[in-house]
This record gives sequence, structure tokens and C-alpha cells, in this order.
Amino acid sequence: MSSLRHNAVAQSAYLDAARACILDVGWRRTTLTEVARRAGVSRMTIYRAWPDMPAVLGDLMTREWGEVVARAVAGTDAALGESADAAARIVAQVVATTRALRDNELFVRIVELDPQLLLPYLLTRRGRSQEAVAALTAERLREGQQDGSVRDGDPVAMARALLLATHGFVLSAHTMVDDSVSEADLDHELEHLVRSVVSP
Repeated sequence: MSSLRHNAVAQSAYLDAARACILDVGWRRTTLTEVARRAGVSRMTIYRAWPDMPAVLGDLMTREWGEVVARAVAGTDAALGESADAAARIVAQVVATTRALRDNELFVRIVELDPQLLLPYLLTRRGRSQEAVAALTAERLREGQQDGSVRDGDPVAMARALLLATHGFVLSAHTMVDDSVSEADLDHELEHLVRSVVSP
């Protein structure tokens, strides 16, 4: 058990090093050798954990986005209190998570320098983070159906539809911002959109 904890701590430190590299020089200029150097370990140590940089990136994004979602969910739950129904929680959490992802420094850096890294998750397949978010949303939708605050329907399909709808608010919101419309305005519209999707 101690060995497992040690490995998890070490792997987290390696991911921290990879994150720092990507923030500094971008994905294309980040190598396993540079990750090892920043982590203070041998290149072979990193190779034992991951075969290549795409594998590192996959684990890094899963950890990063998972932490973003967890903080957003915890923050909205704390702000709303125990009296809020599931629908209110879903609306608040979707908007808060969207905003947090859009502002995340790693996400911003990837979009600025290496946006092609995100294309597989938009055009080809779902990633682990997307699966986790969809599963969490589906569970909240089921809770809402039980307390009557969410309409009937397949919660898995509804969750995936919400995920599709929010992709644009995360990835493309900046293209719709100008002197007439702010990010806050768009988030307000997202709130209405999610509420209309889930309301009975």
C-alpha cells in the first residue's frame, strides 16, 4: 500500500513537471527528456510511467480537468446549500465548470499554442474527462428526476447533449465576445439554455 501511495505521489510530481513544461514552451516543444529534467529524475523513470508524450498529456488533462470540475461542483454545492434542488445544482455547476475550464491556464495555453490537441475529443472520440463529466451530470439528472425538478428522459442522452452544448461555450466563447456581448452575457445565456434543457 505504501508503494502504491509513493508511486501515485511520484507520478503526480511528474505530471506537475509536464504541466510546467507545456505552460512554458507548449506541447510541441515538450519532450519526455525535458519532463524528466524538470522532475529531477532519469528519462527512463519517466518512460516506465508513460511510453510517449501523448500518454503523458492524456493523464495530465484527465487530472487537470477532473480537478477543475471537482472544485466547481464543490463551490456551487457550498454556495447553494442543502435546500437547492438537483436542477438548480445542475445549472449552477454547468455554468461554473464551463467558466472554470475556459479560464484554466493549461487549457488556455493549449488553445493558444496547440489547439489541434483538442480535435480528437471533438471530432473522433470521447476522452476520460468527458466520460467522467457526462457520468456525473447523468447522476445529477437522475436525482433531479427523482425530486421532480428535472424532466423525464434518458439521463445519459441528456447529459451527453449538455456536454455537446457546452463545448462551444468552453472552446469558442472568445469568438463571440466584443463590445456588444461579454463573456458574462454568454454565461447568462448558457444558464438559460441549461435550465430550459432540464426543466420539466
